[in-house]
Order: sequence, then C-alpha cells, then structure tokens
Amino acid sequence: MTPKLFNPGPVDVSPETFAAMSHTMIGHRGKDFEDLYASLQPGLKEIFGTSRPVFLSTSSAWGVMEAALRNLTSKKVLSLCCGAFSDKWVDVARKCGYEAEAIQVEWGEAIDPEVVRAKLAEGGFDTVTFIHSETSTGVLNDLEAISKVVKSFPDTMLIVDTVSSLSTVDIEMDANGIDVCLAGVQKALALPPGLALFAVSEAAMERAKTIPNRGYYFDFFEFAKNDAANNTPTTPCISLLFGLQFMLGEIAKEGFAARKARHAKTNAMIHAWGAKHNFKLFAPEGLRSFALTCFATPDGFDLSGFIKTLKNEHNLLINGGYGKIKGTTFRISNMGNETEASMQELIDAMDSVLAKM
Repeated sequence: MTPKLFNPGPVDVSPETFAAMSHTMIGHRGKDFEDLYASLQPGLKEIFGTSRPVFLSTSSAWGVMEAALRNLTSKKVLSLCCGAFSDKWVDVARKCGYEAEAIQVEWGEAIDPEVVRAKLAEGGFDTVTFIHSETSTGVLNDLEAISKVVKSFPDTMLIVDTVSSLSTVDIEMDANGIDVCLAGVQKALALPPGLALFAVSEAAMERAKTIPNRGYYFDFFEFAKNDAANNTPTTPCISLLFGLQFMLGEIAKEGFAARKARHAKTNAMIHAWGAKHNFKLFAPEGLRSFALTCFATPDGFDLSGFIKTLKNEHNLLINGGYGKIKGTTFRISNMGNETEASMQELIDAMDSVLAKM
C-alpha cells in the first residue's frame, strides 16, 4: 500500500482532487476551456497578491525559472543562494549562457538584505533570482525586505520562486514589486506535479520586449497573447487544471486567511513535537517556513531506521534530507490539505516509533 506523504513535495493529493481531475476531457481551443481558464484567475490572483494575469505553464517550476532568465536578462544575473534549489539557479543561469554571480550563505541561514544591497551597488546586474521558501532547508527568507532592496535598483528585475510558500503565507506580488512570481502546484496547492503558475509585472513585460531570442514555448508574450483569449500558447494539462479549479474552490470555501492560519498551526505542532524530543530546528528563528520543518539529525540517531519503521509500521513517509544535508537533516511537511488531526496522527506515529528506538 502506498504510504501517505508527509515529505515536502509532491505532497498527499486528496481523493476529491483526483475525482475533480477525472472530469470528462474537453478541447483546449473552445469555450469550455476558455471558461475553465477564466474561472481560475480570481483565486490565483488572490493567493499571488496581484492584479496581473496568472499564466499556466505545462511544465515544472524549473521551466519558468529558466524562462524568466531568458525573457529578462541582457546583462548579468545575481542569484541569492541558501540551499539546494537557490544554489541550482545560478548554475542554470550559467548553463543558459548568462554571466552570473551568487550571494552564497550556509545552508540553514537566510539571505541578508544588506548584503544584497552592497552587491547590487557594485553595478552590472539586471536580474536577481530569489527563492522565498528554500524547501531543502526550511528557511523562509524575508520577502518584503529583499524585494525592497532589489526594487531600490530600478533597472533590476526580481524573479521570485514561491514553490513551497504560495497559499501558505502572503506573497503580495504587486505590493512587493516582484517582476516574476512563480510556483509549482505539487506542494502547498496539493496537486500532482506537471503544472507551473506564474505572473509577470508590467515592467518585466516591457523588459522582455527588448530581449531577442526568447524562444516560443516560454515566451512571455505568447502567454500574454493567449491569456487575453483565456487560453494557453500550447496544449495545457487540462486534467490538472480541473484539479486546480477544485483546489481554488476549497481555498475559497475555507478562506485564505483561515488557510494561512491552519498552516501556521500545523507547522507549530511539528515544532512542538521536535522540541519535546530535543530535535534542533535547522532554520533560524523568525525565518522558518510555515509549510515544512527541517530538523538537524542528532549525533547517533538512526534516521534511516526511524523513517523506515514509520513507513513500514504506520504507512507514513517523511523525508531524510536533501542534497548535501541528506542524512544530517530530516524534513516534515504540513502543507496542502493537512489538518491538526492528520498532523496529530503523524505525531502519534512518530512518538510510537521513537519509543521503540
């Protein structure tokens, strides 16, 4: 039997979501699809905090992360690196042929806005890549502070990955002056992978006009042109969009404020469980994700045995760390559809396993 997922993405998908995704197939060049597309926009704009259209990309979030560089960069990229995924972005920029530099901090630390200010003051950068919630470490960087610094350099575009923060906390794309805000749906939106969401500021669209060789599949102007007709440039993942429609309806029924409060509560439950067992939080106080928790593995602790027993005896799966901190950390997700009851079930199971170790 497949275990219930408490790892940080893809997360557990509800039977109701799968049922919504089994909707009879429709054509993507007709009124039925246009109505589906249009129905998604109000809910997406609310969780992004934007009045801009939210585009739908049949890809992982990495497709849009690369696309943002290809649509906006003409000079040099500054990548703000504090974990596996933010570190990878500077490598992607270089593989796309761009000159790129990194502000690198130790994994488990957050990006210092004043270090960003000093680096941008050196000049030459026109694009900044930034991950709000670094899923590999559980760090929730200070989005408002970083955005304020980057936007004090008017010709610099800010690209923000909100893959594991979207719909768990406020993003406020417009208020924060974010130029490209992007996410995948397989984390806090609790859908299967294969769909990315992104919105582009007016300033970023103006910049993109000046960039040659944007390609076709990820050209921002192709997305904008088709969005005007409630459509996508290429064949979309229609079943996932029905799933997204369902999830946005669930968010509307719960209320966005209540959804954020639920994530804060379930996240706090895992923090309290860790404190009870003297597991140290990997991310710094005040800069921790509300979607997942990363713990440092104590010396001598049989992490692989803990995870294996939890899976074999309770059919629940957590994650044993990612990248260079695999094995020395472990991560527990509380995002998506998780409730106080479901998190308590996990806590009780973990307590049971620990009691036998």
